[in-house]
Amino acid sequence: MMREIDLTQSHDVFGEFGREDYKDVRKKYTDPGTQYAFAVLEKRQMAGYLIKLACFRHLQDLKRAEASEFKYHYDLDEVNKILSFAALCPNVDTGKPTKLMGWQNMIMCSLFGWRDEQNQKRFTHAIVSVARGQGKTYFAAIVMCYSLLIETMGLRNQDLLVASINYKQTGKLYGYVHDMLSKLTAEFPFKELAESKQLKLLTDQIIEREPNNIVRAISHEAGQFDSFHFRTAVFDEIGEIKSRDKISKITSGQTNVDNHQFIQISTAYPDPSVPFHEDQKREQQVMEQDFKRANDSHLCLVWSQDSLEETFEPDTWVKSNPLLDLHDPTGKLLKGLIDERDSHAMSGTLSDFQNKNMNMWLQEATNSFLKLADIERAVIPKFNIHGRQVYIGFDYSMFSDNTAFSFVYPYQDKHGKNKWHIEQHSFIPWQKAGSIEAKEKQDGIDYRELAKQGCCTITSHPQGLINDDQVYQWLVGYVTDNELDVVFFGYDAWGATNAIKRLDLNTEWPLEPIRQRTSELKDPTKFLQTGFVENSLSRLDDKIMEQALMNAQVIEDKIGIQVDKAKATLKIDVVDAIIDAFYQAMYHFEDFADVNDPSKQVERMSEQDVLDYIRSGQYGF
Repeated sequence: MMREIDLTQSHDVFGEFGREDYKDVRKKYTDPGTQYAFAVLEKRQMAGYLIKLACFRHLQDLKRAEASEFKYHYDLDEVNKILSFAALCPNVDTGKPTKLMGWQNMIMCSLFGWRDEQNQKRFTHAIVSVARGQGKTYFAAIVMCYSLLIETMGLRNQDLLVASINYKQTGKLYGYVHDMLSKLTAEFPFKELAESKQLKLLTDQIIEREPNNIVRAISHEAGQFDSFHFRTAVFDEIGEIKSRDKISKITSGQTNVDNHQFIQISTAYPDPSVPFHEDQKREQQVMEQDFKRANDSHLCLVWSQDSLEETFEPDTWVKSNPLLDLHDPTGKLLKGLIDERDSHAMSGTLSDFQNKNMNMWLQEATNSFLKLADIERAVIPKFNIHGRQVYIGFDYSMFSDNTAFSFVYPYQDKHGKNKWHIEQHSFIPWQKAGSIEAKEKQDGIDYRELAKQGCCTITSHPQGLINDDQVYQWLVGYVTDNELDVVFFGYDAWGATNAIKRLDLNTEWPLEPIRQRTSELKDPTKFLQTGFVENSLSRLDDKIMEQALMNAQVIEDKIGIQVDKAKATLKIDVVDAIIDAFYQAMYHFEDFADVNDPSKQVERMSEQDVLDYIRSGQYGF
């Protein structure tokens, strides 16, 4: 029975690897992919955290397969087939085959070696990400040529896809495939195979006329993926795509196709809210929670740096630029990368280098309120709110904006450090968008799925407006059910609604209107920003909160800073609500805070609580 392993907190891949016995795996599996995994985990091959996770998952799954505890197996015959084919594929730049490196073998072996119970490919979805200039297109061309020439043998009417952002990018990938096939089929053994299949290399598609198998080049801009059922689909530079709409047309058409595979290839892009980055984060958690066996049909191989601090540590750049391991007496690639880094540093665009040459997702705008790394570092798996003191912030929506509550829970961690845990709940109007479906597309957020997770509530108003009664009832129920002690309730002074009036009449909560001007907001805004940087804040993995934090930008005047958004569809309502809550929450641990003033404590008590308090003799005023 496999040991339960969870790396979400410790991230100690090397430690967990050292606790496992791989003697039988090491003896049986000597293929290059498995050897690369061992090299990474034995520290003979430098790699980033995500690749360490992928290598650990590979070895753990081999152990499961050997113990017959797994529905997948690793087929060495299939591994040998793809590697033998790859050894014959000419590099389009030199016209000659290029020996694959360890990291490239890991990709090929993983994609084609892992099989299910019907011996079909295990990984129906794959993410492959590496820095710019590392040969992504060469690898993709090998995959497509193998799929057409070898995997479709004996099959008819098979569709295959090469795609990218636009016509130009798609044409580049298609050109690689076209040129590689042209050279491969000019000589034995593929010349005879191509002739028997009546292979034709056209400007926009490659056709095997006899079995009618077709490689189609279709750009995301064109989006004509309907009615096709792609056996293999390779999408290059998918990191720039901001919506899943057209992508889902590709994958939905593959569901009933045997041995299908959708391969996403890209470097990191400036916008971290895109689906490609969301998928990477989800797959990271899947690999960290090895015991859960979620998403067993998804592969994630991401070569990237672990920290922005490595910008000035060239010795670590092989994590994102694995071609640096090639023997190069001149050091041409490393020198080129250092020159690129220095050039961007001089011009104030270092984030461009970090994004593309270090393959790191970051918030690139110079006026961004927070960095993506700080936002992500704050995530914790759970937090018990029951019976706690809470500071509540409220941002009421205008027009298409969401209505948001924020909840700030002060606490001390196990080391006695003062911290604040932040949660939110949003109410989603759709009147201006026309429908909840249109609202989701406009904001780029799957609100209905997040509503199931408890992160938001879709408005019950028949015309899609915010329902004040629904907002009020939800909040009172939330506070009551969790037996929360409301220390402070801050709200936009211009956003007074029926909900506020009802709270004033029916609760003893200390309500305080906050003017939304720099003089009032600068201190809690700065406190929130500093809290994320210093890691004194925690939050759950809430996509609505994450999106709002990433959307927030800083505006500055002579008095101080506030947050704003670049355009109307970028929601920051949650951030506004959090800042309102921190108007008082930031002082929670100070002696002068209202919560530490006995007279203020009594103001929040019921009559019975006051009587009990007086009888206790603890009052000091």
